[in-house]
Amino acid sequence: MNFFEAQDKARRASKWLVVVYLVATALIVAGVTLVFAAGLGMLSGQGGNIGDASGFLIAVAVITTLVIFGSSLYKTAVLSSGGGQVATSLGGTLVPANTTDPLRRRLRNVVEEMAIASGVPVPEIYVLEEESGINAFAAGYSPGDAAVAVTRGALELLDRDELQGVIGHEFSHILNGDMRLNIRMMGVLFGIMVISMIGRMILRGGYHASFSRSRSKGTAGVVAIGIGLAILGFIGMFFARVIKAAVSRQREYLADASAVQFTRQTEGIAGALKKIGGYSESSYITAADPEEVSHMLFGSGAKFAGIFATHPPLGERIRAIDPSFRAEDYPRVSLRETRARTQAAGTDAPTAGVTAALAGAVPPAAAITRSVGQPATRHIDYAKRIRESIPDSLYDAAHSSELAYLLTLALVLDRSGESLERQWQLLEERMGAERSRMIRRYFEELAEAGAEFRLPLLEVAFPALKLRPRPQLAYLVELARRLIEIDGKVDLYEFCFYRILVVNLDQAIDPSGRHGPRRASRRELRQAAVNLLAIIADHGHADAGRAQAALDAGLGQLGDWAQGVKIESKPDYTVAILDNSLDLLRSLSGKSRQKLMRAISEIAAWDGHLEVAEAELIRAICASLDCPLPPILAAD
Repeated sequence: MNFFEAQDKARRASKWLVVVYLVATALIVAGVTLVFAAGLGMLSGQGGNIGDASGFLIAVAVITTLVIFGSSLYKTAVLSSGGGQVATSLGGTLVPANTTDPLRRRLRNVVEEMAIASGVPVPEIYVLEEESGINAFAAGYSPGDAAVAVTRGALELLDRDELQGVIGHEFSHILNGDMRLNIRMMGVLFGIMVISMIGRMILRGGYHASFSRSRSKGTAGVVAIGIGLAILGFIGMFFARVIKAAVSRQREYLADASAVQFTRQTEGIAGALKKIGGYSESSYITAADPEEVSHMLFGSGAKFAGIFATHPPLGERIRAIDPSFRAEDYPRVSLRETRARTQAAGTDAPTAGVTAALAGAVPPAAAITRSVGQPATRHIDYAKRIRESIPDSLYDAAHSSELAYLLTLALVLDRSGESLERQWQLLEERMGAERSRMIRRYFEELAEAGAEFRLPLLEVAFPALKLRPRPQLAYLVELARRLIEIDGKVDLYEFCFYRILVVNLDQAIDPSGRHGPRRASRRELRQAAVNLLAIIADHGHADAGRAQAALDAGLGQLGDWAQGVKIESKPDYTVAILDNSLDLLRSLSGKSRQKLMRAISEIAAWDGHLEVAEAELIRAICASLDCPLPPILAAD
């Protein structure tokens, strides 16, 4: 399954989740009403004659509906702060950027490499210190607010390849849209299961009331209502488990397969799963309720899962990757025996220096499009070399909350030099002389390092940026906009970095996406697509004839979809026009976005040669469209 199909499938699953939720709610409301009707009959001693109580029962139905919906909305609101909030609520401890612990350093390196290879911001990284089982999860509404958490058991028991396989599995959930679905499912299932909680409370109240003579007459009715609600609660839990099992099982198989694709070796993910089977603590989660979070975990997290388990049986998952596996092949795993060996392997060995993203030859447009959201081993190897080759001062700045702010401003400055002096003047006015000198230093180091380091540095800097207060982030976005508009012209490269900054900070500030993609008519979407393709073609070719030929090649990928759209020659594109076009295009379906990606790739591949800067520009455009593109390598 490719990226676009996976995204569409996640959207369809969300719609079915809503349908099943509404059906389950209707059945539970009807059941609760009948339970209260029976309880009233027992309380009144009229043998169930409740004709005079119809108004009360209507109120019960309305209140029950409001309780279920309200509980779902409450739980969703609690989770609306994003992946970090979910990780913290489950006992996660944030891994600091300057950690000196070799195991946490290794974890951070693996996560950063996977993010650079995938073309998404580096997620926040957490360790569940109280969990000795082998497990992990990714949480959040979008890549911009994602968090990845691993248990202490996974950190200490897995070697680097196994840890990379687990992180690859979690990145599949990030890239395929599973995280948003998982958080919605947590909210929905909490609403369904809340009736069971109320039933247990009523039963406890009825039990205590049975010891009071003054209340003994009504005890039987109260207990009956409590028992009925508890039974309905179990029915609600049945629905919840059916929903989780139906949605989660196939997505776990897909994530396992994606982890193999990302790392191109089965030993990593298979080794982690085998260790779960051979370890006494398995994948158990103890500090949180596994029933609530099982669908988002790497392993099931529960001791007893049954037929409605959210994960396929462990042996089946392993055999899907390693067909020769047998149950007796589970290794004996001991934390005491493994700890020393794992810690000794905690420091990553250095790799060879980085090579250019492109060696002149351009991969076919179809190959570039297929790689969206689908990093492979060569991308991860390249990302590892990139991470290790970033100059120390820039790498340290990207991990510092204070300095990442200044580094980001350096990334959006004019590389042509035409408006650089005016930009320096603005920075001195806004940031002061000392900080302006730091920004100038970073700008010069970026120019010397090369274009291939710019996008990875921005991706690495996001966790540090998100630690700043919201007013400071808003100020950063406003200042970045002023910098790229200072000469009245908009360089596409500068704009794309600005756009990535805005989109991902917006996702971090508003994780639930209340201000999501704008609705647009078919005509508006066509015009927005043509606007974007025209400026890409114009940007890459100084000669008008070659630019038009490249644009024609791109429009050919859209087919009849772009027919009849006006194409201006040398249009005066402003930040407002580009922002508007990209805002509209984010609402495209997966199939339409795939067409647009092919058109963008066709324009890039038209002249048969792609410079590193051009390749990174295409990646920046794709990132601003929520289509994370791995590094464009000659082997693609």
